[in-house]
Amino acid sequence: MQAPHIVFFFDCDNTLLDNDRFKSDLDSWLEREFGREEADRYWQQYDRLRDELGYADYLGAVQRFGLDLQGDPRLARLSSFLLDYPFASRLYDGALDTLAHCRRYGTTAILSDGDSQFQPRKLQRSGLWDAVDGRVLIYVHKEKSIDEILQRYPARHYVMVDDKLSLLTAMKTILQTRLTTIWPRQGHYAVEAGNANYPPADLTVERIGELAQHDFSFLAERR
Repeated sequence: MQAPHIVFFFDCDNTLLDNDRFKSDLDSWLEREFGREEADRYWQQYDRLRDELGYADYLGAVQRFGLDLQGDPRLARLSSFLLDYPFASRLYDGALDTLAHCRRYGTTAILSDGDSQFQPRKLQRSGLWDAVDGRVLIYVHKEKSIDEILQRYPARHYVMVDDKLSLLTAMKTILQTRLTTIWPRQGHYAVEAGNANYPPADLTVERIGELAQHDFSFLAERR
């Protein structure tokens, strides 16, 4: 089978889905249920795990957080809060429209960092999994897995849509002219990038929904 001409890869958190809002909701829930001091202790465990593993592990942080609260029924409610969170309500305006629009020009897929349990759950509950027909790849550091990604989704040209300008820069360094980078300036990483010295993305938008009206026909000439 001939490889598609273009594959659009979309990050999830703060690209298609407002993960900053989810974290704020989680923090508020923790404070209501456990108090501020215990909420801070959860985030300390979260930060330690992220430093150790290289990705966000919300459920793993629950396990560590709960070591000092064994038998506390609030731990089960915390797990339920995470697993049953209404992620579909946290999609950015126009996110699904953008995915549908880009399918007119090529294959769409989710390329996300994260763990192997909670991140798939987030993608399924948000509707993003179905929006790309299950074409989902999850890595600890996707920029370090380029060869495998290209093997799984061979194409003549790629598009990466991600809120992290550092990630776009790293992938562009590797793929060069085979990659078009798109940076939606959303979420806390966009603010941080304003203080860093990264080259600009090939295309910058203020909101992911802007791409639902964008003409990508120029990509047909890319190699």
